[in-house]
Amino acid sequence: METRYIHHFLKVVKLGSMSDAARQLGISPAAVAQQMRALERELDATLLVRHGRSVRPTAAGERLFEKGQRLLQDCDELRDWVTSEADRGELRLGTLNTVLHSFLPDVLQRLLQRNPGVQVHVTVDNTPKLYTALAQGELDVAICLKPAFDLPKTICWSALREETLVLLCQPKDAHIDPLELLRKRPLVRYDRSLAGGKLAQSYLDAQEVRAHACLELNSVMAVAMMVERGLGVGLVPDVGDTLVQGRELHKLALPPLQSAQPLPTRQLGLLWQRTSPRVRWAQDLMKCAEQAVQAAH
Repeated sequence: METRYIHHFLKVVKLGSMSDAARQLGISPAAVAQQMRALERELDATLLVRHGRSVRPTAAGERLFEKGQRLLQDCDELRDWVTSEADRGELRLGTLNTVLHSFLPDVLQRLLQRNPGVQVHVTVDNTPKLYTALAQGELDVAICLKPAFDLPKTICWSALREETLVLLCQPKDAHIDPLELLRKRPLVRYDRSLAGGKLAQSYLDAQEVRAHACLELNSVMAVAMMVERGLGVGLVPDVGDTLVQGRELHKLALPPLQSAQPLPTRQLGLLWQRTSPRVRWAQDLMKCAEQAVQAAH
């Protein structure tokens, strides 16, 4: 039995669509359908049924979905154990878009120099989805924000840095007080459904600033691009020099809160499974990330 067929089956069930699964897997919908039929023949059971434009698992499919995730994790652990003498294998890394475009290349360069036999598969998503993938065994390690809830004992967290809010503006406005800019210029808002966007809104509320938002985007780098084009100012977490590097932008520190409380921050760090067979690589990745962050400051 092809274990990759089971992996593809899990993807189909999660997405509810063979075409969507094919798109993510980089193969044709016909190939996915053929694999599902082969899996059904192998198991002598109907696993999927069509429901309009989507597909859903049968009772047998639900049982395979339940056991299949653990089976694939066991196969990964077996592969790593067999190849451990050669120090080879795959590390499944999840990360944020801002990390991908800032210090991640330095981290990977350091990691691969120290572990030339490791193949890194990188997935980019937001923190909630990365955490879910990690908890379900689909990722080995994630560079992301610290979740707002208490972590289970099976998952480790190590902080890399704190990111405070900054104001992005054009050079001609750099001499103006940040609060005045927030009141008088349009705001290119960072998505309020994300942790950084919530921090920005809490700062505006605490300072009693009613900003006029012209756009709302779910990417810090996209906010920076729009500010550079003169569409307004941006209130975003400080993700490092990559925010203004090569751009006609200024990054302004914010005035303290009226309540004298510290400015709101978000924590960036690493999550990994405590019992993962790749825990050594995850810890090595942590050391490389710490070195890359320190070198960037």
